[in-house]
Amino acid sequence: MEENKQNGRDEIYSAKVKAGKRTYFFDVKSTRSNDYYLTITESKKRFKEDGFSYEKHKIFLYKEDFNKFLEALTSTVNHVKNELMPNVDFSQFDHMHEAEEPAEASSKPSTLDTELKWD
Repeated sequence: MEENKQNGRDEIYSAKVKAGKRTYFFDVKSTRSNDYYLTITESKKRFKEDGFSYEKHKIFLYKEDFNKFLEALTSTVNHVKNELMPNVDFSQFDHMHEAEEPAEASSKPSTLDTELKWD
């Protein structure tokens, strides 16, 4: 596994999800004291008269918040699926990305015990 140095931080793991004009990056990084945190970056391609640029938004997620974050995200997604849009077959969106490249990662992610699907 190749490690990258960025601002004194080691990048341990990275996964990329392409979603139309947006790309999401999930990066695990380490601190100088060998602690770990996750950054979630949304990158949007913006077109201008003289070309294009990328607009980025980043969330830093620390280990003490992993479980709370995952629980709230799962609960929110399930609420939308089950309460607000119960008649929508969300599995129809799974095949929409088959023609695209699969999510790229620097190492194979472990299977999470969650109902969320990152596509």
